[in-house]
Amino acid sequence: MNFQPVLPLSGYPGWLFLNRTLETQQTAHDNTQQIKRETAYFEKNIGRIQTAEALVQDRTLLKVALGAFGLDDDIGNKFFIRKVLEDGTLERSALSNRLADKRYFEFSKAFGFGDFSTPNTQLSDFGARIAEAYKERQFEVAVGDQDENMRLALGAQRELDALTKRDISDNAMWFTVMGNAPLRNVFETALGLPSSFGSLDLDKQLEVFRDRAERQFGAKNIAQFADPEKQEELVRNFLIRADIQNQNISILGGQTALALLESASAIRPFR
Repeated sequence: MNFQPVLPLSGYPGWLFLNRTLETQQTAHDNTQQIKRETAYFEKNIGRIQTAEALVQDRTLLKVALGAFGLDDDIGNKFFIRKVLEDGTLERSALSNRLADKRYFEFSKAFGFGDFSTPNTQLSDFGARIAEAYKERQFEVAVGDQDENMRLALGAQRELDALTKRDISDNAMWFTVMGNAPLRNVFETALGLPSSFGSLDLDKQLEVFRDRAERQFGAKNIAQFADPEKQEELVRNFLIRADIQNQNISILGGQTALALLESASAIRPFR
């Protein structure tokens, strides 16, 4: 891919710059020859695909399909992906329901091979919707090639925008966060949770997530992150704490981290 995002700064100041220039940079990315070629091919040809087997045999279609859900690394795992798609999502025994990473569930649900007699690939707007998701995700990948934390922050915003619109319980939302590795990373880092946290019982993890969220953001529920200001606060905490971890700063009594968080709170994002 020829596109390289402009990221002159790292950390939270870099995030503010990226947000200020996001629309322009996303457009430049979407207009690269590779992205235009891949998405045009997908939109033109996905309608002829009626089985999971047919999808995994077409590498370009599969690349866009997986990339739209952040599953790019599975491009070579054809048998596994076919199984995820053919099992669907309706049965508890379906592979996507047994995997901890719920991106596979969303992927299988979106295509509908195992859930319906006629898959969603036959819908008139399906190709365009998946192509748009692919563009967004691939821009995040390009950003991540320069700064992985920026990629995680962009992904967190996208995931939270979608998650907070779903008609599910708060516990289900938290379990969705816990089952999405990149989003979970953002929350764990922003909430100052140790690397050993994931070894706890799931119900205990849920309790800790909710308590820490209330302490730092004022409420226990995920729905609060529908508010752009709360999202920004989450991202700011994530980026500052990630910088501290990456630089191995020795923090005496947490005073340095607290000072950084307090000073950052005075910075207003570009609008």
